[in-house]
Amino acid sequence: MRFFSDNAAPAHPKVLEAIAEANRLDVAYDGDAWSGRLDGAFSDLFGTQVRAFWVTTGTAANCLALAALCPPYRAILCHKDAHIEVDEAGAPGFFTGGAKLVLLDGEGAKITTDTIDEACDAIRDDVHQVQPAAISITNATEYGLIYRASEVAAIAEVAKQRGLALHMDGARLANAIVSSGDSLADMTWRAGVDALSFGFVKNGGLNAEALIVFRTELADEIAVRRKRAGHLLSKGRFLAAQNLAMIDGDLWLENARTANASARALAKAAGERLVYPVEANELFLRVTAGEAERLRGMGYDFYDWGPGLIRLVTSWEQQDAAIDSLAAAIAAL
Repeated sequence: MRFFSDNAAPAHPKVLEAIAEANRLDVAYDGDAWSGRLDGAFSDLFGTQVRAFWVTTGTAANCLALAALCPPYRAILCHKDAHIEVDEAGAPGFFTGGAKLVLLDGEGAKITTDTIDEACDAIRDDVHQVQPAAISITNATEYGLIYRASEVAAIAEVAKQRGLALHMDGARLANAIVSSGDSLADMTWRAGVDALSFGFVKNGGLNAEALIVFRTELADEIAVRRKRAGHLLSKGRFLAAQNLAMIDGDLWLENARTANASARALAKAAGERLVYPVEANELFLRVTAGEAERLRGMGYDFYDWGPGLIRLVTSWEQQDAAIDSLAAAIAAL
């Protein structure tokens, strides 16, 4: 009964079937039949022309996108708790060749147009300070809150006014889409997002994510950067096959609905222990050290998230019996 992370969930059977189907002779790197279908398949999904790249990790997807959007001598605005700041070991600086992260505050790891304006206004427009080039937002955020399409559009409008690019870390984008009811197009390119990491590993994939570029003129640069960074796998068809399996028949949405429903069931049991509203598949609960130990003693695994706080993450594969028993255990604390 593990609630550490949706990263730890098994791969969906349809993903494994797609990998097995791709296990035959074809062209190496990204010249295979599966990789050749990616641009068209994702363009259909988003309802606009995109360039799609498979990569092995969300870190690679985020940082390859940011490297194309921000030169080494400029800055990226993001929340102080953003994954690119606290969980990627300096990869944005490594991939960009030195770009700076400017860290913003905001409840639940969300930034707003006001905090963006305040940060930009505080930077002198001269050669002595690093000038911003991009904004990065995470949907859903590191505390499980979502940006609705209208919020993304508002941030994108500020970015446009200030000449900044907009990147979205979509590690749990499927969960945000299901929760918000917004369309994928409205949440991303129609709102003004330039590039997106589309998370699949947390949502039933094995080891494949997608980097989606809406400004297609950036695609050639990203292709070169992917190779230079060591992410052009010789058997890329296995990653492409996973991407295609996840979007085929809207499996990505089906899996996210299951994970979100499990989180809502736990949230109902948690009541006033919730630190943030449950809008995706993460829960942050106030518990004492003794209560956390009691839950662990009953067989539930989760992360401590600071003094008196724990994090629970549900996945597409979580069994109803485990959800029901944990909900009962939380309610009984």
